Amino acid sequence: MGNGIAHTAAASGFATTLVEVTDALLERAVSTISANLQRGVDKGKMTADEKQTILGRINTTTDLESIAGADLVVEAIIENLSAKTQLFERLDKITKPDCILSSNTSSISITKIAAATKRPEKVIGMHFMNPVPVMTLVEVIRGIATADDTYQKVEDVAKKMGKTPIEVNDYPGFISNRVLMPMINEAIFTLYEGVATREAIDGVMKLGMNHPMGPLTLADFIGLDVCLAILRVLEDGFGDPKYRPCPLLVKMVDAGWLGKKSGRGFYDYRK
Repeated sequence: MGNGIAHTAAASGFATTLVEVTDALLERAVSTISANLQRGVDKGKMTADEKQTILGRINTTTDLESIAGADLVVEAIIENLSAKTQLFERLDKITKPDCILSSNTSSISITKIAAATKRPEKVIGMHFMNPVPVMTLVEVIRGIATADDTYQKVEDVAKKMGKTPIEVNDYPGFISNRVLMPMINEAIFTLYEGVATREAIDGVMKLGMNHPMGPLTLADFIGLDVCLAILRVLEDGFGDPKYRPCPLLVKMVDAGWLGKKSGRGFYDYRK
């Protein structure tokens, strides 16, 4: 999602630095952004010059130290508390004292992430929806120490990015995934128990509930590893067995069948 956030920020006029761990990942990210912008050119929504202007606002680097002067950081790494807290410890040392540190986490406690820093009042959640350039929602999540000024600044930035910010308090899964993931998990249980085929399950939810895509297809697009990680956060956070991940989901993640990004999930994308 990092490339989508960088795309949206740059398209909204912000000078943007996109940080990745390898040059190859940076090249792939910029290629994705360029291709998505080109669709806008092809549809007449922007000119080729406007596309180049947006791309020109994006600086790419593998050096985290290069963001020392940033006013706002949006972290979008893997959904793992240890990895996030380690990164926020580094960001706290690298960035200037008034820089706001935000996380695009889809389920992990902002309060726990903030505790890894010496500026918990300036740590907040900015949970964008995928694909970021298209989806308008941003869940803005307050940790227990998040200052009102921090919230207001992030809300203003989200609006400048053309998003609709919705304030949420810091509980596992927030709103979006606390509601969405149990539905996806139940759809997987329905497949696991042989109630119906994957096509039937998705078809019922699309035709009967007016969902744009079925829950199994959506899980493939989110990433089955991400779905599993969020369900485990919910299960651990609430201590409630209703969030127990379906054994089929666990087995598929163990097999490396992670959905669209790996070429295989509930559906086969290799062809």
